[in-house]
Amino acid sequence: MTSVQSGSFWQHSQSYLDDEILIKKLLLSHDPDRRRLNSEMLLSAVENIVFHATASEELVSDKPVNANFKSNISNIELIESPEPLMHTIYKIAHEMLCKSPGEEDLHTRTMASLDLLGSHRWGAKAALALAAFAISYGEFSLLIQLRPHIPLAVSIANFKQIPSNMSMLKPQVKALRSLSKTMVDLTKCIIEFEALPLVHVGPDMEDLAVMKPKIYVTAYWIIRSTLVCSSQIKSLMAMKPEQVYSNITIAAWELLSLDNRLSSIYGHLRPQVDAFRQQTEAKMHQKLLSLFKKSHIDNQNVLQMLFALKDDLPLKDCSTQGKLGVSALKSKVVLLLISKPDLLPFEQLFFLVNQTYDHPHNDKIEGSYAIIWVPISFYEAWTDAEQKLFDFISNSMPCYLVRQPWSLNSAVVNFMKQEWNYGGEAIMVVLDSEGMITNLNALDMVFIWGSKAYPFSLSRENELWDGEQWKMQLITNEIHPILTQWVEEGRNICIYGSENLDWIREFNAKMKDIKDAGMQHEMIYVGKNNPGEHTKEILSIMNREIHSNLLSFTKIQLFWLRLESMRRSKSRLGNNASTDNVVAQISALLDNNNDNGWAVYGKGLSTDIVRVEGDEIFRCLNLFRQWGKNVGRLEFIDALRTVLEPPLVDGPCNHTQVVPYSEGLAQGNMVCQNCKLLMKKLTIYE
Repeated sequence: MTSVQSGSFWQHSQSYLDDEILIKKLLLSHDPDRRRLNSEMLLSAVENIVFHATASEELVSDKPVNANFKSNISNIELIESPEPLMHTIYKIAHEMLCKSPGEEDLHTRTMASLDLLGSHRWGAKAALALAAFAISYGEFSLLIQLRPHIPLAVSIANFKQIPSNMSMLKPQVKALRSLSKTMVDLTKCIIEFEALPLVHVGPDMEDLAVMKPKIYVTAYWIIRSTLVCSSQIKSLMAMKPEQVYSNITIAAWELLSLDNRLSSIYGHLRPQVDAFRQQTEAKMHQKLLSLFKKSHIDNQNVLQMLFALKDDLPLKDCSTQGKLGVSALKSKVVLLLISKPDLLPFEQLFFLVNQTYDHPHNDKIEGSYAIIWVPISFYEAWTDAEQKLFDFISNSMPCYLVRQPWSLNSAVVNFMKQEWNYGGEAIMVVLDSEGMITNLNALDMVFIWGSKAYPFSLSRENELWDGEQWKMQLITNEIHPILTQWVEEGRNICIYGSENLDWIREFNAKMKDIKDAGMQHEMIYVGKNNPGEHTKEILSIMNREIHSNLLSFTKIQLFWLRLESMRRSKSRLGNNASTDNVVAQISALLDNNNDNGWAVYGKGLSTDIVRVEGDEIFRCLNLFRQWGKNVGRLEFIDALRTVLEPPLVDGPCNHTQVVPYSEGLAQGNMVCQNCKLLMKKLTIYE
């Protein structure tokens, strides 16, 4: 690590007490235990108060103010503490406000506050002290804001003897605001430094030895400044009118002097913390790269590095709302669902749950794998809207998730973006039971095959495609249980699409005539790719006029989602429309913009499928009397094919095709793919 140079402030930062002596005393008061505070969220709550207090000269609006997610104290955890968070804050506030400034010197009072905070880390000490100060500062600012508008505020301000002429207080209030902001900025530096995973990357010990004392002294001056600010607010509430001008001038000078000192500390500390962060992130990135190249006996080291650098219980089981450590995932295949805080569109989220937790095959492998949702902010820092959205979704998900994704190490987030190619679109990275990456994106696998895709590896994806052919089962699998049943029963099925209502009406009328003639088939309307409001309108009209459509709008969305997933999956494996029939057929449906519609005819598990488009459909249906007579011996699909693909030669077929035995084949017939004639059937025994 490049040596971090000490600035001039650290060489001349003595007032009445030598820094070395101060540091020794600070370390004597410092005795951290296992309690852990989310200092970042607490500081955000303080910053929210400071921000609104800064606007105290503005008129109060009648428009209600939405509470900031981070400012909700109930969302802030103080883990393994014998007392609640607010109890600790009130104790510090009592130390600040209930002793007169003259009773003890400022240094002694500061050390007493540090003794109260001895069990906490340095960032938590500063954040807690600021929180205690923010209570009195917020109440004071609130009175100033409300006094011109609300009689109750006038009465309380008079009771507390706050000067009525606020213009005289402006220098002191302005200095108070500036110092408050500087204290918040400095506390951020401490929290950021302490959050760095230094123990995991092997920092330069000399640099660390130089940096730590600066953190101690900075925390001291923050807490000392909160005492001064709190004392001044208290003094404002008991000031005699004749003392106002002289006292305010002295008070403003004292605050400005402190602000200059803390600003000088910040000017040197901020770039040094940034340098530590950049160097640590670079080392973390290399360590993660190395970690995923090594073999492990289980997945614990990998999951620890990804999620548990700051928290021993980084996960949440949404079904029980319980906190979990990464040990709960030992020996499991782990699917990391990485996305923006809004996760997935509703229909995709619905289908994801349907294909995993609600999938019939899931009972056979339950407990063998786990999905962890890893939300990543679209911005550099989480916004209030993103946190509210995450909080809402996290209470309704059936899977595991990262409890506080905004606390994920930035090096881990950058690693996911750079090495796993996460760019905002949801991906599902698969780690096997030993923590090795087996698939950089299994999301399409899950959409296509659900839990049958276990263990969701790239090799399993190849294996599943090797066993697939273009047939009705692949097209419709898991979209609707009745549709799945029809396929298994071997029924004739027609899937069709269009957004031309006149075409749909005419097509259904002609297909009804065929059905009335005794040719049984099931009709499934699926609209077109990227269905929208027009598709909803057509469904509504169809339900009134035809009184039948199996698939709802959501199910239609899922139909097209699966086809998109199939094409992406095939493409990742190196297949394209020119070399792979499945890709060609999928692309023909996905890219079809023909307003005159299309139809795909198939039967059960058969691979014999016919796709017809545009005017060709009606040409075939109008000739039903010609080809319908062949249905009895050729089956529906082959009979239809005699019109679409008439025989190329006269006379009997002279080609040979060996077809593996399957149930029902002995009773069926086959049309030659070469000459389009009915083939003679022979049985070969091996």
